[in-house]
Amino acid sequence: MERLQKIISQAGVASRRAAEKLIEEGRVTVDGVVASLGAQADASTQTICVDGVPLQKAEAHVYFLLNKPKGYISTAKDERGRKTVLDLLPEVEERIYPVGRLDNGTEGLLLLTNDGELMNGLLHPAREVWKTYVAQVEGHPTKQALQMLKNGVSLEDGVTAPAKVRVLDWDAKSGRTKLEISIHEGKNRQVRRMCEAVGHSVQALKRTEFAGLSLSGVKRGEHRVLSANEVAYLYELAKVPASGGRRKG
Repeated sequence: MERLQKIISQAGVASRRAAEKLIEEGRVTVDGVVASLGAQADASTQTICVDGVPLQKAEAHVYFLLNKPKGYISTAKDERGRKTVLDLLPEVEERIYPVGRLDNGTEGLLLLTNDGELMNGLLHPAREVWKTYVAQVEGHPTKQALQMLKNGVSLEDGVTAPAKVRVLDWDAKSGRTKLEISIHEGKNRQVRRMCEAVGHSVQALKRTEFAGLSLSGVKRGEHRVLSANEVAYLYELAKVPASGGRRKG
């Protein structure tokens, strides 16, 4: 038996706090009876519904690290029929979701899992999970522009948090600079917009690290299963209790 909010969170429906609100609003039932906050249930034997829709029965948790190529959408499905990152893991039977997103034109490290609670924890702004990108930008940023990126730049949805920035390479022939940028926020297209805000458009972008994990040994378009130690580390980073569900592999 587990608390309902934990079951709902692990199913990927909502965070624990949001699940508590769903219960308080009377939108959750267990075997047809409206549940109360603090109630417990057995997801393997009881029918739990949110807004009348049954939760899927608990399945073994799976965790993958993918080296996403350009041209793939970071969603489970696309109504316009475009290729999604799930097309790169055809052998996976579980219903998995990407942890966050990389836009169509961005490549690199993307985690995918069916562990909703871990996913919500890693994406929570308060966790400040670091992500590192390599951006090829037009021009040669000045010291002032680099300092602006480090300190935070003003975007239409707010000022960005301090970032870690360093120059990796300057190609005088092409007139482009390669920057390594680390951030812990998740604003839409943030790195691209940050660079544009200081006058340097991004021509190519790749995420090389996420939550301390790297692309080492994973070729473009390929994926690997996370180790038990890596999953434990992510749980510690996300500051959520270790999963009570079974882990596959």
